[in-house]
Amino acid sequence: MKVAVAGGTGLTGRHVVELLDRAGHEPVPLSRAAGVDLLTGSGLDAALAGVEATIDVSNVTTMKREAAVGFFDKAGRTLAEAEARAGVRHHVTLSIVGIDRVKTGYYQGKLRQEAVVREGGVPWSVLRATQFHEFPGQILERLPGPVALVPAMKVQPVAVREVAEALVELAVGEPKGMAGDLAGPRVESLVDMARRVIRAGLARRRPVVPLWLPGPMRTGGLLPTGPGPRGVQTFDEWLAEAAGSPSIHRDDDPRTYR
Repeated sequence: MKVAVAGGTGLTGRHVVELLDRAGHEPVPLSRAAGVDLLTGSGLDAALAGVEATIDVSNVTTMKREAAVGFFDKAGRTLAEAEARAGVRHHVTLSIVGIDRVKTGYYQGKLRQEAVVREGGVPWSVLRATQFHEFPGQILERLPGPVALVPAMKVQPVAVREVAEALVELAVGEPKGMAGDLAGPRVESLVDMARRVIRAGLARRRPVVPLWLPGPMRTGGLLPTGPGPRGVQTFDEWLAEAAGSPSIHRDDDPRTYR
């Protein structure tokens, strides 16, 4: 089966491409490196020739509402129109648990992406997942200064590979609409996770100070509220592996504040 992967060279996309290949499918990465531009549509029609399903893990790095909404709206519409022309039978999008409760600028963009998928003419599935295990390391990398102010919030981190496995399983099956929320096996404190990342030598050593935020982000707005699949790998298990590969926490295709 020929499966296109939008954002196929990024953190999540690389896992998706590898898993598709191992399962005997033909992955087609849709990225600028492959000569495809999701915003202009350049190279998209040729890349989608013969494709039966698309997995969209594309992303933009911003917390600004206008930029996020603009990107996900334009890229989503361009991809949907090209899929319709190519006869793609199933579109799968990766989204984020809690974006309808925690209304940051980036999450508004993800909500717009979901709306574009629902409004498009291609049968679809949307998988909302919680933050990846890499999340606290990504935050620490972006925080300057001698002290790291980390949001005091609860998350239920999941392994990116397990998310990729779920996306591939969805893509080769029948469209499901909104799939059950995918989360990790355990609720964690983001502040404690950041401190453990530093102790493991995966980020610059400095004090981590809780940043108290108002509203649903502080009260568990990013946690799943209903039934859905749960990952197996815990944050501590991931951290033990990551400590042996210092670059593993880096975000080559950043899903900022996933």
